[in-house]
Amino acid sequence: MAKNKSDQHGFVYSTNPDFKFEPDAGHSETLPPAQQRLRIQLETKHRGGKTASVILGFIGTDDDLQDLAKKLKSFCGTGGNAKDGEIIIQGDHRDKLLQWFQKNGYTQTKKSGG
Repeated sequence: MAKNKSDQHGFVYSTNPDFKFEPDAGHSETLPPAQQRLRIQLETKHRGGKTASVILGFIGTDDDLQDLAKKLKSFCGTGGNAKDGEIIIQGDHRDKLLQWFQKNGYTQTKKSGG
């Protein structure tokens, strides 16, 4: 008997033998930059007291997320990470990131307090 794999919504088990988890259809296509509603926040929690600029709200494929993260890390000259729809840039680069986003067509990007 094949086991059902869990998904990101918290479902672990189903008594229906024909049940299949449907892949998330919302992240199959990357929105153009003008339609992305990104938020830039400053976080220090769970990072050993170090500050990090976190970009939230990216809608698109994981490859596009990784590509955007690579561009941002290069622009800021620092390290970071991208996973689960978030881009984490080490340090407080909120103003610099906001300028980069506006210059590159991400018009709905906002800087929020952290």
